[in-house]
Amino acid sequence: MKLSALVCAQNDEARLADCLRRLEFCDEIVLVADRCTDRSQDIARQFGARVIDGIFPLESQRKAAGVAACLGDWIFEIEADEQVSDALAYEVRASIHGRPGGDWFDVPIDNYVGETLVRHGWGAGLGDVMAPRLYRRTLKRWTARRVQPVVSLEGRFAGALETPLLRRTDADVGQMLTRLHRQTWLRAQDLADANQPGTLIGDLASAAVRFGRCYLWRQGLREGEIGFLISMMAGLDAVLSGLRARELLKARALAVHAAPAQPMRIGRTG
Repeated sequence: MKLSALVCAQNDEARLADCLRRLEFCDEIVLVADRCTDRSQDIARQFGARVIDGIFPLESQRKAAGVAACLGDWIFEIEADEQVSDALAYEVRASIHGRPGGDWFDVPIDNYVGETLVRHGWGAGLGDVMAPRLYRRTLKRWTARRVQPVVSLEGRFAGALETPLLRRTDADVGQMLTRLHRQTWLRAQDLADANQPGTLIGDLASAAVRFGRCYLWRQGLREGEIGFLISMMAGLDAVLSGLRARELLKARALAVHAAPAQPMRIGRTG
């Protein structure tokens, strides 16, 4: 069984080498470089990766382009801020060579904020604690979105691995807030494109549900201040995305209204 590692990068030179050097257990590395203006491509080639350059406004486009370029029977999908331990590398190879009883595996993820492992409370696109990252090449699909596309998988679930990926989610609280700012802007564009900006009342209701889900059901309260912040950010994501989507639709409408009228052309006949 040939195994492809799929990595998507967007100006990730600061952390890309730590990710790629741990993927030697794969038969090939495919890196999708989305509008990179740093040294991401050069770093990837130093590790023998095949680089796919392009402009991919949607996260789903990046993923699909990467899958199309992979040659392996199985794909191990990893983000630039994640690292694979020797134990996980061994488990991945053993899982696909041991006659798996299905077509895709869930992989656990340990999320770190700085040097602190935060196990609980993640949600609303801020972080996953389990995700389908190991799968046969032809069966994973993503909806067309800029951020957090919905995943669909064909075939049979093969089980969950035991060894987690290590994800350096954010260096500190400031970086967490910066990421929230970027995520809500991308989500606002998705909402505006779909003409589904929602309402403030609806967003507030969604925010309350998200906070409760992350803080209580996903047990963010066990993580102290960081768990409370993650839960608050999950709620703010709904409110800020909706506000920015409505603001964006207004700006688009004003731009159309302010556009100069095209001059009428009268043709001659005869």
